[in-house]
Amino acid sequence: MAGTGAQQFLAARDLLLENRADPARAVELFRWPALGSFNWAIDYFDTLAATQHPALRVVDGKSDLSVSFAELSTRSNQIANYLASRGVTRGERILLMVGNVPALWETLLGAMKAGAVVIPATTLLSREDLVDRLERGKVRVIVAEHALAPRFAGLPGTPLRISVGGTTPTWIDYSTVLSGATTLARPLPTRADDPLLLYFTSGTTAKPKLVLHTHSSYPVGHLTTMYWLGVRPGDVHLNLASPGWAKHAYSSVFAPWSAGATVLSYQYERFQATKLLDLLVRYQVTTFCAPPTVWRMLIQQPLRQWKVSLREVLSAGEPLNPEVMAKVKEAWGLTLRDGYGQTETTLLVANMPGTEVRPGSMGKPAPGYSVVLLNPQGEPAEEGEICLDLSERPMGLMAGYLDESQKTRTAADPRYYHTGDVASRDADGYLTYIGRADDVFKSSDYRISPFELESILIEHFAVSEAAVVPSPDPVRLSVPKAFVTLAAGHAPTAATATAILHYVQRRVSPFKRIRRIEFADLPKTISGKIRRVELRAREVDRPPKEPRRAQEFWEEDLPAPATGRPD
Repeated sequence: MAGTGAQQFLAARDLLLENRADPARAVELFRWPALGSFNWAIDYFDTLAATQHPALRVVDGKSDLSVSFAELSTRSNQIANYLASRGVTRGERILLMVGNVPALWETLLGAMKAGAVVIPATTLLSREDLVDRLERGKVRVIVAEHALAPRFAGLPGTPLRISVGGTTPTWIDYSTVLSGATTLARPLPTRADDPLLLYFTSGTTAKPKLVLHTHSSYPVGHLTTMYWLGVRPGDVHLNLASPGWAKHAYSSVFAPWSAGATVLSYQYERFQATKLLDLLVRYQVTTFCAPPTVWRMLIQQPLRQWKVSLREVLSAGEPLNPEVMAKVKEAWGLTLRDGYGQTETTLLVANMPGTEVRPGSMGKPAPGYSVVLLNPQGEPAEEGEICLDLSERPMGLMAGYLDESQKTRTAADPRYYHTGDVASRDADGYLTYIGRADDVFKSSDYRISPFELESILIEHFAVSEAAVVPSPDPVRLSVPKAFVTLAAGHAPTAATATAILHYVQRRVSPFKRIRRIEFADLPKTISGKIRRVELRAREVDRPPKEPRRAQEFWEEDLPAPATGRPD
């Protein structure tokens, strides 16, 4: 593919847009561009300055702030110039800790133009979390909301500190950053493999890893995400994701802007389904992505009453229930499609636009990714770990784990990148997620997928959240046990436990049924992911003859299931 980096990027993008209704052809024809020098913010984003529709709209129910592509281009120039004036050099790191406000997007683009590396950070980080990020991240600049400044007081290091949304003593006011020259000082060429983003993972099983992405792996790699979303030039795209995590970059930055769409950002303190539905109508949202938790709340409303402009509806991050898909289809005539990816990658597997969606399946590999399932012996199989064939390295794969070469080699050997997730493939090539390799376990020599059982559990009206882990058993080695957080209005009683266990039992093979249940709050990472490692340890470490815990029930203590219709 000849031409400049920008021309190659546009050619790859246009091929996907032109084949948005024909995924098979897109997979056949798509090739990652061979980039030498490329800076997405300068070489691509700035070319959108003449675009008439807004680049960004931030709404919170009280205000509606619209920002054009031209304004973002100018403000990001000012940020890049300011960083250079303060001696921030290429490769130095900026901790970005703000919510969904324009400064978030402006700073990301400005840092990109300056060649700095951004460490996205959620506003929920504790002081302990910040110490880890400042030390391991080797932070040179902090950009944070002024209300968060007290969390940084007394922390080690003396980085340049910039306060957004208010004046903070000893901090630079963000308005000062935006008071300089609007023309970008002549930047040095950016190599496509220069570092751009450094993500701290959520740490579900261990200390967070540092995932390093480049000027190509996320800005260009998210062409696959753009394709999955089905977003087009001029669309209004809404993604419900918190800043600081990879999903925000997926669907609130690179994918929609690569298509030339408007990013709509919805700020709320307390989620209310009716307000979100009103917003979808008021702002004529055409493409909408939200986690299944949100979709489960939405379908509790009479969706038909909201005359939406939606063309594409999407979900990612958790199990997607067939019941949810059916209710959205019934109300709006739209197929809810889900996708799979990691912080270390872009969108890998998905139900693409124009394809048959099979409930329970996460679809087929995205263009540009060669997905192989490997069994425990490292051989291709119809069920096994989801791996990427590296004979043609996909552009959307991370550069590696920073300062952890052994973990990088473990995840990406010379032939394959190992996701650590397990799936099965049917005769037509559809992939069905089974679970994390570390979470899958055996009971009476049968393999148990916690993900499958959790997907059934959360369909029960009394269940708000659930996690399934192995519980030691003298006869079966281990049996499935569910830790359940109940929905409001339901008591942690033997009757509730009986109803939930019987509900699952009627929907699975006998060897898969959940035999123990405990009602409890689930341990989570700061990003909201369940720490099953803690729950597994809680079971493994319990004494053999320990009595039942409070709010714990075993099936042998409960009545046998009655015949009749499911609960």
